[in-house]
Amino acid sequence: PELKSVLLVSLMEAADRVDSTAGLQMAYMKRWAKRSFNDLELRLPALLPRPRAGPCVAMSAEAEAAAALIEADITYLDPPYNQHSYLGNYHVWETLIRWDAPEAYGIAQKRIDVRARKSAFNSRRGIQAALQGVLDRLRCRTVLLSFSDEGFLARATVEAMLRARGHVAVAALAHDRYVGAKIGIYDLTGRKVGTPGHLTNTEFLYVVSDDAAAARRAAEAAMALPVAA
Repeated sequence: PELKSVLLVSLMEAADRVDSTAGLQMAYMKRWAKRSFNDLELRLPALLPRPRAGPCVAMSAEAEAAAALIEADITYLDPPYNQHSYLGNYHVWETLIRWDAPEAYGIAQKRIDVRARKSAFNSRRGIQAALQGVLDRLRCRTVLLSFSDEGFLARATVEAMLRARGHVAVAALAHDRYVGAKIGIYDLTGRKVGTPGHLTNTEFLYVVSDDAAAARRAAEAAMALPVAA
């Protein structure tokens, strides 16, 4: 199983180097990208040493179910925050991992199960209850939650939800927006036909702890880290 995992990561990274998308696999290029004509080259992925505490565990489960099974010192949550699902955005990875040949639909050739496998996190009406369900089941002293200012939940709402667990500190990290915000303003001939909207967004990294000073120090440390575009 470990060797299979390494090989699958190698294949995913190789496919990523020859794709014809603007980053997300639903955002295909209207013309074949130059890199898509390159050979598929398998490389050994960057491997990390085994942790001193022993083997790691990867789970594939609904978030609430997984939260109830895990007891940890720190939990990091990175949920979907708007209508775009990870399954739809990265459907090719899903197919490589499942190693199946699903029926597909649309120009982007998404898996047909993208239409059926819906998450409450991708719903404006359902996301708050879904996130609350995860938070209620967590057994840990410290929670780190990443959420975008473009998400369905406002910062004040998220902070109010988290205060039930302890002291909340927040780091606001600026990022360049998805490249589609820039290239989508050109037509097929390369002529500029629109004006881009805002080109940056803010990631809020919430730190929740029963130790107010620890939460504040963690947020300050996050603000000091270099942020990749």
